This record gives sequence, C-alpha cells and structure tokens, in this order.
Amino acid sequence: MTIFSVQNVVLPAASLGSENPLAPLRTQREPHHVENIAELPADLRANVEYGRLHSPLPCLNQDGYDRTLVETALPALVLENDHVRATILPSLGGRLYSLVHRGQELLYRNPVFQPANLALRNAWFAGGVEWNVGSTGHWTGTCAPMHAARVEGPDGTPVLRLWELERTRNLVTQLDFWLPEDSEFLYVGVRLQNPSDADVPAYWWSNIAVPQSPDHRVLVPADQAWQFGYGSRLDLVDVTTDLTYPMRHPRAIDYFFEPLAGQRSWIASVDGAGDGLVQASTGRLRGRKLFVWGQGDGGRRWQEWLSPGLEGDGYAEIQAGLARTQMEHLRLPGQTSWHWLEAYGRLSMDAGRAHSQDWKTARAAGAEALRPLLDELPAREQAWLGVVDAAPAERLAVGSGWGALELRRTGWTVSDGTPFSEDTLTSREQAWLPLLDGQLPAVDDDVPDGTLVAWRDLLEAAEDNWLVWYHRGVARHYDGDVDGAVEAWRQSGENVWALRNLGLVTGELGYYERAVAFRPDLVPLVVEAVAAALDTDVSRAERMLAQAPDDPRIQLLRVRHALETGDPATAHDLLAAGIQLATVREGANPLTDYWLAAEEALGTHRPVPPQYQFGMGGN
Repeated sequence: MTIFSVQNVVLPAASLGSENPLAPLRTQREPHHVENIAELPADLRANVEYGRLHSPLPCLNQDGYDRTLVETALPALVLENDHVRATILPSLGGRLYSLVHRGQELLYRNPVFQPANLALRNAWFAGGVEWNVGSTGHWTGTCAPMHAARVEGPDGTPVLRLWELERTRNLVTQLDFWLPEDSEFLYVGVRLQNPSDADVPAYWWSNIAVPQSPDHRVLVPADQAWQFGYGSRLDLVDVTTDLTYPMRHPRAIDYFFEPLAGQRSWIASVDGAGDGLVQASTGRLRGRKLFVWGQGDGGRRWQEWLSPGLEGDGYAEIQAGLARTQMEHLRLPGQTSWHWLEAYGRLSMDAGRAHSQDWKTARAAGAEALRPLLDELPAREQAWLGVVDAAPAERLAVGSGWGALELRRTGWTVSDGTPFSEDTLTSREQAWLPLLDGQLPAVDDDVPDGTLVAWRDLLEAAEDNWLVWYHRGVARHYDGDVDGAVEAWRQSGENVWALRNLGLVTGELGYYERAVAFRPDLVPLVVEAVAAALDTDVSRAERMLAQAPDDPRIQLLRVRHALETGDPATAHDLLAAGIQLATVREGANPLTDYWLAAEEALGTHRPVPPQYQFGMGGN
C-alpha cells in the first residue's frame, strides 16, 4: 500500500537569513547570454528574444544567508510504497529531496542545506529535483515555502499537492506527487495556470541532480545538442561518446539535446552496470539537458562550496524543460493552462548496450528498456487529470498570501484544486490591502516591501506620501520610465530607500552617501555605495569604508580599494588572511581576479589558493 506521512529531515543547515530590502531594480548578472543569436534558426531565435526577465520584482533578493551549519529540522512530506520512498521539502520550493528505490538513493542527495548565489533572487541550493518556473535561471520560489495538501488520487492512493503563485509572471504553479500502490515510479503532475487575459512568457525546467562517476553515462533520444559554455554561444554539435559521460568534460558546460522526431521524451543517467535514474514525461515537456561542473579546479570547488564535506565524485544534472534550451520562453495564452506528467524511477538495462561505443545503439537500448513506462504514461496522465481540480482534502503546509492578495485585486478565477484562501494573508500581504481603496499608510521607520509592480495604476492613483512615491518610482522604473522614477524618488524625500535608488540609477554618489548616513549598518547598501564610489571617486569610498561594518563583502571591497590605490601588499595580506564570500556568484570569480592582480603588481607568482578558485572555464 501507499503510505503518506509528515516528517522532518534533520541535517546540517545554514541560516537563510532575511531578505535584502533594497529594491532589485535589475537582475543579477545572468551567465546565459547568447551572443550568436543571429546565427540561430528562426524559431529558436524568436524564443530567445522573447520574455526575458529584467528584474525579479515584486520579489526581493535573498542574500542574507551564511555558511554556519547547524543541525536543523526541515519539514518533509513523504510518499512511500513497497518499492519507492519519495521525500519532498514544502518549505524549500517543493524540492524532491530524496528518491529511494528498494534502499538505493537514485538522486544526488545533498547532506547539507547550504544556499549559494545562483538563483534569480540569489539563494539556491544543490541536490534532488528542483522545479523552475518563470524565467531563465533558478526560480524565485526555490528557497521559499509552497502550499501543500493531501488529495485523493485517482486510484484511491494519496496525492501530495503543492502549489503557489509565481510572482514575476503571476502563474499558478501546481505539483501533484503520485505514487500508486504497486508502482516503481513516482509520478509528478505539473500544471501552469495563466489566470489573466494576457499572454505570459512561460518557462519550466525540472533540474535533476544525479551522482556522477567515471562510468556514469547519460542517455537521451537525441543525436545532436545545442552546446553552451561560458563563451556565450549556442552551437549545434553531434552527440558523441565523450559528450555523454559527465566526468569527461574539463570545464562547466550545458548540452541542450535536440529532440528526435517521433521519439518520446526521456533522459537517464546510468552507472557502469546499466543502473540509474530515469526521468520521462508526456509530450509537452520536450526539452532535455545535461549540465556538468567540469573536472577543473573551479568546477570541483563549486561542488564543494554547494556541498561542504563533499565525498566521492560529486554530481551532474539531467534536466527536462518546455523549450529546447533554457534561454527560451514560450507564449502561454491568457486564461490557459498547460499540463504534463513526469515519471521518476530506476532504470536497469544491459550494461554492454548502455555503454556501447555506437551512440545510436545505446540510446535505442534505453528506449527499449523504457517502453513499458513510456507506453503507460498517456493513460497515467489521463487518470491524473481526473483529480487535477479536486479540492484539497487536508492542508499540510502554508505558502505565502500573495496569491490571495492578487485574487483580491484582479478577481481572477483559479482552479478549486489550487485555492488561495483569505486566511493565508499575513501582515505582510495585508499591508497592501488599503491600496485597493486608494491609500497606502506609511510611518517614518517603515522598511518598504518589494514593490507590487503590477499594481502601478493603483499606486499612481493613491493618496500621496513618501512610501507611495517610493513604490511609484520602482513601478515606473520596472516599466522603463526612468525619468518618471527619478522624479518619484525625489518626491519621496529624504529616506534611505529612495536615496539609494537615486544613487543607483543616476550614478550620483551624494545620494548613496546620504543613504549610508541613515543606515551605516545595512551591509548590502554599504557594499553597493562603496563599489559605486570606487568606480568614480576613491576618496569618497575611503570615507564610507572607514565606518563600514565587518563583513566578507566589505573585506572584498577593501581588497579592491587597496589595488586601486597602489597598495597590492595590503590587498595580498587581506586575501591571504582568508575571505569567505558566501555570496560569490556563478560565473564571477573576484577572489581569483584580485589575487592575480595583487601578484602581478607585486611581481610574485604565488598560486591562487584552492578556496578562491570558482572559475567556470576550467583550471
């Protein structure tokens, strides 16, 4: 029989910390920028050019995490039968944390929870199966709670349903985890609801972390792939033997497989014995991808950074998406839902055929071994659709109140299966309710929440106060009205939040200096202000650094200051003492860059310490 239970997963975990109150007027630097777009096929080019997200608003960035691991109990929801045990983390984006088949873990299960700077809102963690909706990058809800409930399944077994409003696109995201009584596969039904009347850019990728070793191979029904390294080019290449072995790649790289016509959708990672994990789906989820960190020092360092105490050979990611590549967005019409069914489980196949040097033999053998699963998926999907709108039978976890707030504003209709009830509104969401009647009360020491940029018309019509002018400015900037934003922030008056935005957008350091005078303790503000000053006026940077709090991000700026003022010895000493920059960004490597700059200026050639080698291009 299938058993459902509510448990805890106890593991060493870093604190996620508080959100950054500074408005994210721009996205973090996105490493997936395509420079050879003119060379791409017309349909691929159109999808790449459509729907890019320029800010994660109304969400705020999550960069307050640390690297101190403390034994922590994380809420977990578990489905299990005689063959499979699936563990889901509702408070962390619904991550499928573990999938065990008859005692064997099929996923890469991270032994710790350690956020790092890889997502649209900064914080992301490795391992398991992550669900990505919204835009290129790890989604805004990857380190946030989802609503969860039990639903009666089509066969009488329990279905675990998770849902939430994806706030950058206002898409209702639904995940139904279903483990039939005798099944050796976990089924995950996914639905994206667009409740608005307008077309919305749609994006989805299921990111699956799997163990890697020298004999692990990835199998997929494709003969070509779009290769994307950190050189910003998409190039169509043939699938070769070496390409399909994750540990044969010297550096981090993506391969987006070109689907073969007439082939059903799946991807698998198998070991030397032909055993491993497979992900298969119904037709809408047609994209498949392999990502590897690579065998260079930087790739290994990233895996150790994401999984402190990493043992063995680490992990690779096999992925499944709506489009062919992760640079693309598709157009989801208004008042329309898209759905598909995914299956996760063990694949066992003949080892000789799995590792055949003839690629077509290997992939055909995988498809043959999976035929029973692939044949049944359409019927499974139809059975699941019979309960997709079923109202939750038992509430298990509460996500945010943002969905309930948006329904208040818009009057949208969503499925009974994904309700956003009034009792989910917290004080955070309730603070916006007066705006529906033309007011947004403010007190002088308020810290503004992320601006509800879709509420711009209400903000423009609201009764004036400093908070309304602040949010008007953010909403105007989001819509591309920079001059209007600047005027609004000037009308907002002498407050840290408007001053900071003026400093960022106008480049005038005086605004930053006045903002820092209000909040010299706010590290993200001081970091941003000092960095801006170092670009134009080092003496003004020095004054702010003299009063800056003790933080690794500040220490990194002290290194930069020393280099720019001709003091490489101090820069070297600061780096040699050790800087643990928790928020180092994927694709950026300032610690190595500054180390090499100091060495060059000093005329020495001391090697870069291993802990600073985050480069994505190899050794």
